Amino acid sequence: MRKTSNLRPWAVWSTAALTALTISLSPIGTYAAHAATEVKGTTSAVQTSTTTPARNTSIPAVPDSSKQSALPNVLVIGTGGTIAGQSEDATSFQNYKAGTLPIGEMVDALPDKQKIADVSTLQFGNSGSGSYSMADLYDLSQTVDKALALYDSVVVTTGTDTMEEIAYFLDMTVQSDKPVVITGSMRPWTVIGSDAQANLYNAIKLAGSGRTTSFGTVLMLNDTIQLARGVSKTNDYRTDTFETPMLGAVGYIDEENIRIYRAPARALKPEGTAKPVFDLSKITKADLAKVEIAISYQEAGGGAIEGFVSNGAQGIVTSGTGAGGISRAMGQARTKAIEEGVIFVTTTRTGSGSVYGGGKGIIAGDNLSPQQARVLLMLGLSFSDDFDTIKKWFETYGTPEV
Repeated sequence: MRKTSNLRPWAVWSTAALTALTISLSPIGTYAAHAATEVKGTTSAVQTSTTTPARNTSIPAVPDSSKQSALPNVLVIGTGGTIAGQSEDATSFQNYKAGTLPIGEMVDALPDKQKIADVSTLQFGNSGSGSYSMADLYDLSQTVDKALALYDSVVVTTGTDTMEEIAYFLDMTVQSDKPVVITGSMRPWTVIGSDAQANLYNAIKLAGSGRTTSFGTVLMLNDTIQLARGVSKTNDYRTDTFETPMLGAVGYIDEENIRIYRAPARALKPEGTAKPVFDLSKITKADLAKVEIAISYQEAGGGAIEGFVSNGAQGIVTSGTGAGGISRAMGQARTKAIEEGVIFVTTTRTGSGSVYGGGKGIIAGDNLSPQQARVLLMLGLSFSDDFDTIKKWFETYGTPEV
């Protein structure tokens, strides 16, 4: 029997208004005190905590009522970001504290969710996306996989600043074929016209639909479905910021209609056969490799590469001009670093286009962005120190042709 709820469509707006009023009258609550928060605005500085916030990895049990329901069981894992942001007032679109509101309260405020799924929540953390370390993402990925052993699908809410890296890390490491949907927002939860509520609702709807089974991790923002691989944040304020250069979106959500127009190569293979090789249960967080990004520009020096190497980098991604070119000084520093065993991946800083070729110690990054190429190189070096093996992974996982 379908369960009913006493929530009303106005609940989300009354909650937002009340929250906005509360913040103007009282200090930020417990969640903000433990969060590494970011403050958006033209004059506000980014704020970070002095201690690493605790990460909750305890998976809640599926409620008995949900087990008896015909609706899909969806777990929403909250990590903070703008979507959990509390604004200075109801019209402060850019001045707010990200990673403030608890995910449980946000989900409770969504109207009509009982029509699409039985939803449970887990507060993994409550920080801006840039506050998470790669070790945190290791824990997040493991948490998602464990949750998928119990739930039909998982939604992860994050900040948008490094969402493309978080999504790609999950895409390359989560072993389950069940749907994983990542979402966030460009406006905080507590302002008029926020995209936060619609994005969270649609992400739950998409996850529960099962339409992205075997797709890996996908993004759902602004009614648009994007694959994790290749997606990029292209604007710092607009709600349609996420795009996939050259390849485009995979589908859209228009109220009751979920349209999928293309699929990744892994979805075309038999279920269970296209799992990423990067099974984090086989390594520890201490095994995660150190990988950096060096950008080329007019008369760029080699100091960045030299500094990264001296600081222990095992791999470096170059964000080059045009089809991946780097300056002479950078090239000289790269040659020396390769002799010391550092592996390089070459990408373009243009925002789109493919990089081919490679050479001794150098792997072509195809059309991966520098930041996503860094994630793949880091995982490659975490699982192998063999250049040819890592190169093969870039030619398969990094270049998922059909």
